[in-house]
Amino acid sequence: MSPTQSERLRELLEPLVASQGLDLEELAVDSVGRRRVLRVVVDSDTGADLDRIADVSRALSAKLDESNAMGEGEYTLEVGTPGAERSLTEHRHYVRATDRLVRFQLHEGGELVARILAVDEDGLDLEVPGVKGRKATARRLSFGDIDKARVQVEFNRKDTKNIKNTENTENTENDDNTTEEEEA
Repeated sequence: MSPTQSERLRELLEPLVASQGLDLEELAVDSVGRRRVLRVVVDSDTGADLDRIADVSRALSAKLDESNAMGEGEYTLEVGTPGAERSLTEHRHYVRATDRLVRFQLHEGGELVARILAVDEDGLDLEVPGVKGRKATARRLSFGDIDKARVQVEFNRKDTKNIKNTENTENTENDDNTTEEEEA
């Protein structure tokens, strides 16, 4: 896709995506055989559920048809979210990845896997998991030290928020002044 077409499409679609409460993260036109595919990736601080994706997809389709920005040939519009293992390239991406495990490629050539605890304008506060029974350690990482960053999928992590909520509700009283444990 030529830079001018990319810029023109972004200029056309970004305000529409923003009006839906979403950020336009990526935009790409790919050729698949004789057909073209316009891929649009959107996200927000609160995420984007299927209904929001469908709404923005309909709005983008109407705008593209009205403007003829894709030309006369057929194309397929695909609208989605960044996915679980997204690359972190913007400040807002790091904010959205707070409490997530991230693999960092550092400018100095090393690699670091750590959980993002907090984000500010200068960098990140991280928790580096302990190895072989050692405790996790805190680390500060400036944005200037990061070459690449990608969120990691965690299958075995226990959600500490849900554990705390479960612990708090185990002994709650019901209307008849008995606790859930007493009823069981």
